[in-house]
Amino acid sequence: AGMMYDQYGDLRVIKRNYSAMKKWMDYMRTKYGKEGLITKDTYGDWCVPPESPELIHSQDPARQTDGTLLSTAYYIQLLKRMSQYATLTGHKQDVAGYDALITSMSAAFEKKFFDSGKKIYGNGTQTSSVIPLAFDLVPPGDREALVANLTRKIESESNNHVGVGLVGAQWLMRTLSDNGHADLAFTIATQPTYPGWGYMVEKGATTVWELWNGDTADPAMNSGNHVMQIGDLNVWLYEYLAGIRSDPANPGFRHTIIKPYAVKGLNFVKASHKSMYGTIVSAWKREGSSLTLAVTIPPNTTATVLLPSASQPDTPDGAKFLRMDAGRAVFEVPSGSYSFTAGQ
Repeated sequence: AGMMYDQYGDLRVIKRNYSAMKKWMDYMRTKYGKEGLITKDTYGDWCVPPESPELIHSQDPARQTDGTLLSTAYYIQLLKRMSQYATLTGHKQDVAGYDALITSMSAAFEKKFFDSGKKIYGNGTQTSSVIPLAFDLVPPGDREALVANLTRKIESESNNHVGVGLVGAQWLMRTLSDNGHADLAFTIATQPTYPGWGYMVEKGATTVWELWNGDTADPAMNSGNHVMQIGDLNVWLYEYLAGIRSDPANPGFRHTIIKPYAVKGLNFVKASHKSMYGTIVSAWKREGSSLTLAVTIPPNTTATVLLPSASQPDTPDGAKFLRMDAGRAVFEVPSGSYSFTAGQ
């Protein structure tokens, strides 16, 4: 429902299913809510890389993320969605209730799982850091320390490889990038050795395995075509490397955000998205110390372009320079094609 709205501006799925979603939220809290937490969990962080290449599931408690931590974090995230959906569909009488639950359950989540001394959640798995960061559950003053713990764990314990299961993989690449570590995300994505997507490719896979160790684990549970384990990699390619994003405030690409991440190790990226208004293009290339970004915006739409740049670049004809913001030059552009050049 959320994707239909973000990508197409189509509220029909949300409107049609609002009452069912509300009932489900009420049921889960009534049946599995305890002290502001949600205890229902079955699979956890499914298929985290195990300690032995023959294992399907890790037996190591240090690799396993608490199920109540995952369920509660996701429930709070769904409450945020429901608050938004209530506003969008005219059920404004429900908003205050959802917002109150967000506040109380977030406090219960922090009290139960956050170690303010160690700056970790739960037992400190990578996924137990990724999810609170992705869902904005971390106290602002502790966010930087939690990110540092996460990257340290990836670098030292995972040797810059994947160290999460299905749940963590849904948010890993975007969370690292949003917190200043897009280069580390790129390193993880391109590792040709186990565990990771590149390892599957090196072993001849043409589809995504269910298990990171799909070539060595017991075949009893081991699909060779299991899109779930792709995580947020595809989204990251389009919305982060190329930078083509729908605007939450103006969904459906009537207004587009172009915010590419020019990671080290890549010299060019080119991507396009066929929106309802036409094809959106974002293509950048690095030449020496300069970065060139070519953008095409369809008729009857506009875009905000956030160009990675060390200083204010020249403004192409038709574009309007707005400001410098955190290492990016921000432009507003109407429909058309533009070429931006920035110093790195």
